[in-house]
Amino acid sequence: MGCDWVEEAKRRAAVEAVKNIKDNFIVGLGSGSTAAYAIEEIGRMIREKGLRILGVPSSYQSLIMAAKFKVPTTTLYEHPLIDLTIDGADQIDRNLNLIKGGGGALTREKVIAASSRCLIIVADERKLTDNLGRGQLLPVEILPFAEPLVTAKIREMGGKPYLRESKKGVPFITDNGNFILDVDFGVIENPLELERRLKMIPGVVETGLFVGMVKAAYIGTRTAVKKISVSGE
Repeated sequence: MGCDWVEEAKRRAAVEAVKNIKDNFIVGLGSGSTAAYAIEEIGRMIREKGLRILGVPSSYQSLIMAAKFKVPTTTLYEHPLIDLTIDGADQIDRNLNLIKGGGGALTREKVIAASSRCLIIVADERKLTDNLGRGQLLPVEILPFAEPLVTAKIREMGGKPYLRESKKGVPFITDNGNFILDVDFGVIENPLELERRLKMIPGVVETGLFVGMVKAAYIGTRTAVKKISVSGE
């Protein structure tokens, strides 16, 4: 029963983050369990406060959640500049760099984040770490055709790649039709340098490293929500 507090911590963090949304905002909708709480809260604000908000989903999962909670959606074609994105993370370091991609939506999540004026992360305090990669695999989305090459190159870099599989034992397929390698790099001392090296490998579509993209994070604890921002507010 040790983690009974976690879901409530996620929800509290999401509710606090959603308070940053203003009327007529275009909002990037992240993926995963914590982002789902944010989408639910956005739906409540639309329903109870009459806010006019359009969401840009980062995955089929977030599109379905938006439909469930009656959040109107749009696309980057119609709104290439997003006011605010709220998303979760698998791991967050002291500089607000992230590892994301546990749910497999890392590429679209990064596109949405890069299209946003502001990226806010919501998570529970278990996701905080001094160094990315400590006890956490790094997801890397790759072209299926390139799997042998990318696997070999990552091993040359000292990483241990594991092809992600679905519950049926077949390769996990992303919304983009690609594979994911979950890579053990150990502690990642220089996330930006690792990002650059991985992106140089032909066949790598995107990595789960989000470096220098986050403006603030709302961290749910057992009793409260702590805000961490790049300016140290």
